[in-house]
Amino acid sequence: MSASRGERIPPFIVMEVLEKALQMEREGCDVVHMEVGEPDFDTPRCVKEAAYRALLEGKTHYTHSQGIRELREAISEHYRTKYNVDVDPDRIVVTSGSSPAMLLLFAALLDPGDEVILSNPCYACYPNIVEFVDGRPVEVPVFEEDGFQYRPEEIARRLTPRTKAIIINSPSNPTGNLLEPEVMEEIAGMAGGDLYLVSDEIYHGLVYERKEHSILEFTEHAFVINGFSKLYAMTGWRLGYLVVPEGFVRPVQKMMQNLFISANAFVQWAGIAALTEAGEEVEAMVRTYDQRRRFLLPRLREMGFGVAVEPHGAFYILANARRFTEDSYSFAMELLEKTHVAVTPGIDFGSGAEGYIRFSYANHLDRLREGVRRLEDYLSRRK
Repeated sequence: MSASRGERIPPFIVMEVLEKALQMEREGCDVVHMEVGEPDFDTPRCVKEAAYRALLEGKTHYTHSQGIRELREAISEHYRTKYNVDVDPDRIVVTSGSSPAMLLLFAALLDPGDEVILSNPCYACYPNIVEFVDGRPVEVPVFEEDGFQYRPEEIARRLTPRTKAIIINSPSNPTGNLLEPEVMEEIAGMAGGDLYLVSDEIYHGLVYERKEHSILEFTEHAFVINGFSKLYAMTGWRLGYLVVPEGFVRPVQKMMQNLFISANAFVQWAGIAALTEAGEEVEAMVRTYDQRRRFLLPRLREMGFGVAVEPHGAFYILANARRFTEDSYSFAMELLEKTHVAVTPGIDFGSGAEGYIRFSYANHLDRLREGVRRLEDYLSRRK
């Protein structure tokens, strides 16, 4: 029998929806994917060419456990240019994706029973990773009418001597919304001593009509999680990074040495190209995402889904489906089976998203049109 840690961790429901959709495709069904947050674009050519050059040059060996110096310097320069903040390259740890970064972060920060404040709804894996290292998630409800933003006073009410972190994610998964800078500044003011901010900035750059802010603009008492998967269409490359406070560099480095050795060498060289050469291709992708967002949002509302506050980031819309159901999981499975459109049930992101459906527009506009057509046809006939 497996250990209790493996038994108690819940499934990542969006992956289960995807796996069922893939099985249906193997059986001959044409499935429209609006469930996964994976760019449909190919990785920019300059990134692939950089990886190819690195392979030809024999850059296929272990690197420094924190990552090659050149990539850490490029990340530092990116934060200086974009946010006007100085990040010492020695405070950056390059990882094989942002999920290992989260595991390292919380393993370094939390003792058993320490508390982490997170929103409800939130990215499904946050509480699972916190609990995996024996921490305790503490939920703060966020509301549709606020654009699912934190109310800082609700965070303050939940602070205890065991609180070690407050997680923010802007732009957010699953909502696509951004935190207002005034809210970020107020939350940042709560950090100090043993209490840190944890800012997941993986969707930075995927912003429409607005401007995103790094938590490092407001406080240095923070960890930053970021990576290359979303903005640069590099999900399969598995390249992420952490920015950690100075006192956590050595503990995180030692865990990196023991658990992961280092991120892939040639992929790190590709990451430099992404940061320094892929700007035009990235801008074109962002314009396309915005076109899809502008198409999908009104069509969802016309079908009867509620979206109180227009999302301006990532590639998600968390839509209120309570006109149709209070059971988002069953409803998502019903849509998959009846219309062959895959969507993510809100319950994957916490009890606060029950009765909601997350729609991803990280798919070609023609496929989104087909998915909407199927949904409109089915829902107009559904009793």
